[in-house]
Amino acid sequence: MRSLIRILPTLAITLTSAFAGDATVIEKTPGLVGFWTFGEEAGQKRVSQGTQEKHPLSEVNGPIKRATGGPFSGYSADLNGHQYFEIKHAETGDLNISGKDAQVTLFAVVRIVDLKKSRTIAGMWSEGKGANDDTGTRQYALLMNMPTYGGPRNLVPHISSEGGVTMRADGTKFPWCADYAATKLEVPEEQWCTLAFTYDSKYIRAYINGVLDARTLDAVKDKRNDPYFIKEGPDGKDRGMNPYYHGRGIFKYDPALHAQTKIAPSDFTVGARMAVGSMTGEATIGKFGGLAVFNRALSDAEMQKLHQAADVGSIQP
Repeated sequence: MRSLIRILPTLAITLTSAFAGDATVIEKTPGLVGFWTFGEEAGQKRVSQGTQEKHPLSEVNGPIKRATGGPFSGYSADLNGHQYFEIKHAETGDLNISGKDAQVTLFAVVRIVDLKKSRTIAGMWSEGKGANDDTGTRQYALLMNMPTYGGPRNLVPHISSEGGVTMRADGTKFPWCADYAATKLEVPEEQWCTLAFTYDSKYIRAYINGVLDARTLDAVKDKRNDPYFIKEGPDGKDRGMNPYYHGRGIFKYDPALHAQTKIAPSDFTVGARMAVGSMTGEATIGKFGGLAVFNRALSDAEMQKLHQAADVGSIQP
C-alpha cells in the first residue's frame, strides 16, 4: 500500500501536465507583449506569461470550458460560438498597438470548427453596424473566411488605418474595410494548426502552419479590380494578395478627434469581434491552445520557429 501511495501522485502529475510544445521559444522571441497558454480552469482569468504586463483575459457570457489537449499547458480553451475573451480598451496597455509606423505579429495555435460561423481569432477590431458604417474603431485582427474581396474560407488578417471603412486616395469610401491579405489555402478545419500574420508597417503577410502562403492578385477573380487594389500599391501598381500592401499604419483612437464620430475604442478580444452590430454573430467555435502578440513583424524564419515550437502534430485532438 505504501508503494502505491508513492506512485499515484507521480502518475497524476504526468497525466495532467504532459504536452509537447515549448513555450520558452515564444517567451524568448523579442517583442512579445502577450502570450496565453489557456491552462487555467473555467471561471478563471487567462493570464499572459513571459511578458511585462499580465493582460488577464476575462470570460464573456459565462465560464469558458477548459479542454484537455494543448501545445503549451496541456490544455486549451473550448469556445462554443457564444462565448469569448476580452480585455477592455482602457486596460489593453501594450496590446494597444497603433500609429503610422506600428508593427504587429499575431500567432495562434487553434483547432477551428465550422468556418461558416467561425470568423475571428483575435485582435483589436470593432466594425460597428455593417456596410457603409464609418464609425468603426478597427486596428488589427486575425480573421477568417471573408469572401467580399476574395478571401472565402481563407486566412485574412486585417489592418485598418481609418478605423472605419477603407478610403481610396481620392477620399471616396468602400462599404467595408478592404485592407487584408488572403491566403491560397483554406484555413484547416477540425485539426490543430497554427495561424498567424505579420504587419511591418507596409505589408500584411498571412501564415498557415508557419509558412507564408504566398498568393498573387487576380483582380477579377479576387473581386479586387477597383483602382484602389490595382493602381494604389507601390509605384502605382497593385497591392497584391499575400503579401498585401497597406502602408498607412494602424488606427489610433483619440478621444479629442473621434468621440463624436466613432463608436467606443476597440477592446482586445479573442474568439469574437464586433461585426454587423453583434459580438457573437461571427464568434468562433473551436479550441484555443496558444495565442501570442508581438509589437514587431517577425521574419519568415521566426514564424516557422514558432510553429515548430507548438508541435501541433502531437496535440491530443
